[in-house]
Amino acid sequence: MTGTHTETIPLVDETQLRVTIGEPDGAVRGGVVVLHESRGMTSRTEAIVEALAGEGWLAVAPHLYHRDDPGIDEQTDDDEAVGRGAAAISGESVLADSDAAFGMLAERGVSSDRMAVLGFDIGATAALVVAAQRSLGAVVTVSAAGVTSPLATGLPPLIDVVGELTCPWLGLYGESGDPVEPAEVDHLREAAHASGRVVDVVVYPSREHRFDADERAAAQPDPLDEGNSEEATKMEARSRVLNWLDAHLR
Repeated sequence: MTGTHTETIPLVDETQLRVTIGEPDGAVRGGVVVLHESRGMTSRTEAIVEALAGEGWLAVAPHLYHRDDPGIDEQTDDDEAVGRGAAAISGESVLADSDAAFGMLAERGVSSDRMAVLGFDIGATAALVVAAQRSLGAVVTVSAAGVTSPLATGLPPLIDVVGELTCPWLGLYGESGDPVEPAEVDHLREAAHASGRVVDVVVYPSREHRFDADERAAAQPDPLDEGNSEEATKMEARSRVLNWLDAHLR
């Protein structure tokens, strides 16, 4: 039976990085680094890590806000604390934290071509930054913002990095209720083709593609289990993510 656990590892900048890990019961098909949404490491993110492990992926989710406040995990309902954590994100910090997670995958025998990075909103922005600078098997982003203007002071505009992608990219957006305008999505898609990588950017009619949302709801179904979802768009988005991993992490 799969589950998650959290470990703490030291980084070279003398900070302590917490990572939530989901390990498959059987053979490991590959590894997925999960970069959390703007509210930090929520119960929903933990559920996604666990669900990926249930699909055979070794999933590692670094807690990205640790530099600003080591206790941020207990403050995800505090808008001010979350805002400070998000503002402190930089290209250097997400690379350092992601590299630590990739290192854990490598220690468990996962090669770089069987590694992916999956991110949600601010984590999606970070995932594209990582995928432009690290050789991976795939990248998946859900509502990656900061297309032409930086999402945080230390992050580059995505339009400046997608032309350097090292791996196939699946990007999911919503036409309404999403933080990115459809015209910006089109601009980003066009720029990504300069990388020469496979690019699939999907824009749904609403924001209901966000299968990582609603983490405060009383009932928390398996977010990657289609049978527990009543929303067809979220089901389709989940299927796309799993199919993308299946297709590119071989």
